[in-house]
Amino acid sequence: MTRKKEQSRTDVYARITERIVADLEKGVRPWVQPWNAGNATGRITRPLRHNGEPYTGMNVLLLWSEGLARGFTSPIWMTFRQSIELGGHVRKGESGSTVIYASRFTKTETDEHGGEVERDIPFLKTYNVFNVEQIEGLPAGYYAAPAPSAEPGERIEHADRFFDNTGAVVRYGGDKAFYSPVTDHVQLPRPEFFKDMASFVAVRAHETLHWTSAPDRLNRDLSRYHKDRRERAFEEMLVEIGSALVCADLGIVPELEPRPDHAAYLASWVKVLSNDRRAIFSAAAHAQRAVAYLHSLQPQSNGEREAA
Repeated sequence: MTRKKEQSRTDVYARITERIVADLEKGVRPWVQPWNAGNATGRITRPLRHNGEPYTGMNVLLLWSEGLARGFTSPIWMTFRQSIELGGHVRKGESGSTVIYASRFTKTETDEHGGEVERDIPFLKTYNVFNVEQIEGLPAGYYAAPAPSAEPGERIEHADRFFDNTGAVVRYGGDKAFYSPVTDHVQLPRPEFFKDMASFVAVRAHETLHWTSAPDRLNRDLSRYHKDRRERAFEEMLVEIGSALVCADLGIVPELEPRPDHAAYLASWVKVLSNDRRAIFSAAAHAQRAVAYLHSLQPQSNGEREAA
């Protein structure tokens, strides 16, 4: 990779990380901002591409944050060229929002012994997309109002089925929520102890994402969770992002107020991201992988693609 390309990729990591850190320093968790959006009474969803395919990983955080900051209520985004292909046009003076594309390519090189070796090289690039509210002339379906939210009972029943299908063992009792790697179970207070059922679902999502870390699942090493503040902060950031993704996928609007332990994590998250500009990208990628794993455990589900 040339020095210019490496610098460009570094700038992307730095620019996006600085934006996330700025939010955290204000006490705002960017991955839960959408629940404050003006359309929170409508259908909660991940950001969607022009063809209805959901964005994944880091791009979900970027577009949720951008949509809230700029007041967009539509979840649909597309490139300038896609808008033209669909018969529309971006209004004059509108600016795009940055998303990333991450992938890898294989390069064949000659080693010190003259043999050929293949090297897997990651690359990252950015491009701009526009919300449909910035575009005129698209087919009418793109401007349809969000579908109404499901009735609370129906929505929660759907969420319960989702988590039950994972096979994660849940024990109820006490006043703390946690995942125990030793006994491989999720511990939750009884549902009636929560402020509302959406809050219960959000916490169950959080702890079930910890559950995905087990060696026979996604094998995230939590051996230093209680010894290393950075490791703990990273894992908590990962499952926080993952919980937001799961809630969006299930159409659940969790409580807006953070759990008491989240306040303590804010400073540690800022420290982790300030010291490692790629940490938020890694956390989002691991979160996406964990959410995709939970989806893969659903009946007749092929899981989600891990595309950026």
